[in-house]
Amino acid sequence: QVQLIESGGGVVQAGESLRLSCAASGRTFSMYNMGWFRQAPGKEREFVAAINRSYINTAYTNSVKGRFTISRDNAKNTVYLQMNSLKPEDTAVYYCAASGRGLVLRTDYDYWGQGTQVTVSS
Repeated sequence: QVQLIESGGGVVQAGESLRLSCAASGRTFSMYNMGWFRQAPGKEREFVAAINRSYINTAYTNSVKGRFTISRDNAKNTVYLQMNSLKPEDTAVYYCAASGRGLVLRTDYDYWGQGTQVTVSS
């Protein structure tokens, strides 16, 4: 079992930055690929970014490439999402998730956090 707790959400203006953190419980954090997903009102939950267990591979959805950076610290059992140049369309609840399989597919992820709200005003 892995428990995930997100933090760092908030309300910002367009162009500003936020850093989300996701703290994981358990000693097996380093065995999981970690991802961030988001869900806007009335929309499906979508993939945002992911990083594999060995830090080597990352993946991003096209709309955040060049603006968002995912990173992890296995010693701290934490994964981060640095979000720069935020846009109103980034407004959503952001979820951290852990996968024992792939990086991108929502169905690859076994464990989910409760989510943190990010609101970007224009």
